[in-house]
Amino acid sequence: MRLNSSIQLLLCLTVSILLLTESTQPPYACDSSNAATKSFPFCKTTLPISARVRDLVSRLTLDEKISQLVNTAPAIPRLGIPAYEWWSEALHGVSNSGYGIHFDGTIKSATSFPQVILTAASFDARLWYRIGQAIGLEARAVYNEGQAKGMTFWAPNINVFRDPRWGRGQETPGEDPLVSGKYAISYVRGVQGDNFEGGGIKDGHLQASACCKHFTAYDLDHWKGVDRFGYDAKVTKQDLVDTYQPPFHNCIQHAQASGIMCAYNRVNGVPNCADYNLLTNIARKQWGFQGYITSDCDAVSIIYDVHKYAKTPEDAVAEVLKAGMDVDCGSYMQNHTKSAVQKKKVLESDIDRALSNLFTMRMRLGLFNGNPASLPYGSIGPNQVCSKAHQDLALEAARNGIVLLKNSAKLLPFKKTISSLAVIGPNANSAYTLVGNYAGPPCKSIEPLKALQNYVKNTQYIKGCNFVNCTSASIDEAVKVAKSVDYVVLFMGLDQGQERESFDRVDLVLPGQQQALITSVAKAAKRPVVLVLVCGGPVDISFAKHDPKIGGILWAGYPGESGGIALAEIIFGDHNPGGKLPITWYPKEFVKIPMTDMRMRPEPSSGYPGRTYRFYTGRKVYQFGYGLSYSKYTYDFVSVTQNKLSLSQISGTGSTLQNSESVHYTSVVDMETESCEKAKFSATVGVQNHGEMDGKHAVLLFVKHDKAGNGKPMKQLAAFESVKTGSGERVEVEFVVSPCEHFGTANEDGLMVIEEGSRYLVVGDQQYAITVLP
Repeated sequence: MRLNSSIQLLLCLTVSILLLTESTQPPYACDSSNAATKSFPFCKTTLPISARVRDLVSRLTLDEKISQLVNTAPAIPRLGIPAYEWWSEALHGVSNSGYGIHFDGTIKSATSFPQVILTAASFDARLWYRIGQAIGLEARAVYNEGQAKGMTFWAPNINVFRDPRWGRGQETPGEDPLVSGKYAISYVRGVQGDNFEGGGIKDGHLQASACCKHFTAYDLDHWKGVDRFGYDAKVTKQDLVDTYQPPFHNCIQHAQASGIMCAYNRVNGVPNCADYNLLTNIARKQWGFQGYITSDCDAVSIIYDVHKYAKTPEDAVAEVLKAGMDVDCGSYMQNHTKSAVQKKKVLESDIDRALSNLFTMRMRLGLFNGNPASLPYGSIGPNQVCSKAHQDLALEAARNGIVLLKNSAKLLPFKKTISSLAVIGPNANSAYTLVGNYAGPPCKSIEPLKALQNYVKNTQYIKGCNFVNCTSASIDEAVKVAKSVDYVVLFMGLDQGQERESFDRVDLVLPGQQQALITSVAKAAKRPVVLVLVCGGPVDISFAKHDPKIGGILWAGYPGESGGIALAEIIFGDHNPGGKLPITWYPKEFVKIPMTDMRMRPEPSSGYPGRTYRFYTGRKVYQFGYGLSYSKYTYDFVSVTQNKLSLSQISGTGSTLQNSESVHYTSVVDMETESCEKAKFSATVGVQNHGEMDGKHAVLLFVKHDKAGNGKPMKQLAAFESVKTGSGERVEVEFVVSPCEHFGTANEDGLMVIEEGSRYLVVGDQQYAITVLP
């Protein structure tokens, strides 16, 4: 049957209106206008969430229960429960990398902050919190606008950046466990709607849900035929307790993250997602975790298919449910759980436990409280996404993270009166490269080239390489341009073709002909050139560090949507750089060490140099915490309220133990005991800005052991603060030092102990001695 044109038009308009209405309506349960569902006890907000969840789960059939165990959970129409997508991403901005977010409605983009490795370089916990806040607000706005199928975001990535070749190191806060833990606390509290100090979430209700990943000892993706799916990480108890686990401990116990993700790999033979000790004993019982646990995508299937840890698919399902995992990113549990129940490998009570955690999370997000428009967070709208405040914050984060690595003869900043400039390199004219991975569509895209052209009208641009991998380079053309201008800036480094998820590097040098291009241009230029490195992981640029024709070097990480502007501002002196490296930059010969060697501590007898600034004994290109500024800063210890400590007082029992070398020590099982609290003391540091510019830079306080070795770190970061100073100004910064946390080391049995002996507080070139007595 054919319809006449007027009826067709009317139907089209009606359908369009219906589709528009449907697309802008956020999904929620317990609609008060639905008489069929509003009387359910699970819809009564006056009841405790635990009682509501219990009622809901009791109403589900076995098939309905099983359907909810996967990331793409279908609707249950008879109970008025909408579909839910657990997988959304927000690593450094709300992203459409997962299935939960789409930018095809009113909201077309979201603020793209710098990739985490650069944000970490600011060493500014309050900045990290404000970024988390902005991401949480934008996430809720996207949901309220009907463009989100879920409110659970699988970020942050807080694995320690153990090996410089790791393709996903860019996603992390770097190599230090304390920094990673502090980042987790700030980011998670911001996203979830907590206050900076914690304790601000009322009745457990969340703005959005953050999920710390990848639990645990996950830091290899694909290297020389070894991939993350089948990898068995051999980790000592010592390294586990003082390196791999502390970020997650902080994320769970102090940040109160509502989600954690178990990783693909095995640790000492046991797949993380099937490890009862890890997920239940440690996370839930020891650390008090009360959220949900998701697998990484298809991590359940590989327990049978790759690890061969389970004998059947049903055994794999049984292993993860009994270990304490709740939701499978994938379809494996949907396909095999029912047969596991029928074969009596899984009890329905195991499923109910998982569902209780899952529906508790959805209720904490307010998704079972009726129309969200009238609820807390319901007024957050599209105007909160890509707001001026958030875009300014993205620019601030890029400015404060970028690290000045070299500035010979004060080449930088350039004067704004320079008459001509050459911009050379494959990363100069690509806004896409600046945002890194797991990025959504940014609010704006401004290439470094365009930003520099705003300062110098007579700017010539040469790409220099065919691609970032630089398999061919137009060196002659670049040299010709370099000779014709007053100043040259080269934008080199890496991109997602060189380092990314599922792809680790096999070397630590610039790709292809980049080095040849840089040195040729530098040699030809009238004045020393500036080299800007866009990359997440470190690169051995010893050639540039020691080349007098390369006068300035900046590390930009992947600086986000406003990174081009921030770089131009730094190059021309509108911002004084103050970032510090959150990772050690290793020499190219480090790649002789297998990436699969998980040991942190050195082994002199075999020549193994160890890893990260805490243990690495080899040559460094740049050390952790290194970073220059246009101002010279000096430091001094103004006052330290303690210069002697007694182990017997810290122990709480009034007694100490002795090890095999007759060294007195005490173990630290709980850092929040009364004796640990009493042992805390303050160290006040004076910071003097001797430069002509105001500045903001990271001040790092380390604890150094008098006798390193025997498993002790050479030094350990104890505290950090991002400090503002005016030109010529002196300020004082107070740090709180906790001996139970900062003076302890892990022994080979995986116990944290404090030994007698000398420690030194270190800031810059200043140190202060502390004696630890028996």
